[in-house]
Amino acid sequence: MRAFTKITSLVMPLDRANVDTDAIIPKQFLKSIRRAGFGPYLFDEWRYLDRGEPEMDCTNRPLNKDFVLNQSQYQNAEILLTRENFGCGSSREHAPWALEDYGFRAIIAPSFADIFYNNCFKNGLLPIVLNAEVVDSLFKKVTDGYQLTVDLATQKITTPDAMSIDFVIDADRKHRLLNGLDDIALTLQQADKIKEYETKRAKQAPWLFTA
Repeated sequence: MRAFTKITSLVMPLDRANVDTDAIIPKQFLKSIRRAGFGPYLFDEWRYLDRGEPEMDCTNRPLNKDFVLNQSQYQNAEILLTRENFGCGSSREHAPWALEDYGFRAIIAPSFADIFYNNCFKNGLLPIVLNAEVVDSLFKKVTDGYQLTVDLATQKITTPDAMSIDFVIDADRKHRLLNGLDDIALTLQQADKIKEYETKRAKQAPWLFTA
């Protein structure tokens, strides 16, 4: 998992509330569990004018030019600004996979669905909860080339006019993101203790370890 420390990036505004995970990555793409390669299908039904299918080449698909992902001024944005209850609906982990694979590193919203929020931290995404009034003020400021700096260590967002916005994050989740530690990486930090236990257990109950 990629570590998250500090980024300065364009902001992409998705001015919609209650964006569910089926909108983020439609159900037909859940057949794959590779974790990578979902970026081209992010917001597939809003982004394209035809129906997407797994493994489809998106190079020449007809685009919905009114959708924000297809607007040139927001290309390469790593920060997504959106409205309340982002990531609601089913608990598919493919949703943060698709957002991260597209290139987003942080998502700013007044609230997130609980399971989606938890899944973000497991996949290198930083979900930031800000007061709805603050989010609304950011939407009013977002124009071509609008950038924010997100510093996880200090838990601050800095605007182009040098305004500082604090955000709250659980200490354990902060540690995991700063160090790029997913569940597997955390477990492997205890590899010596696990091996020691297995060696001891094999002596106590050898029948459990026979082929």
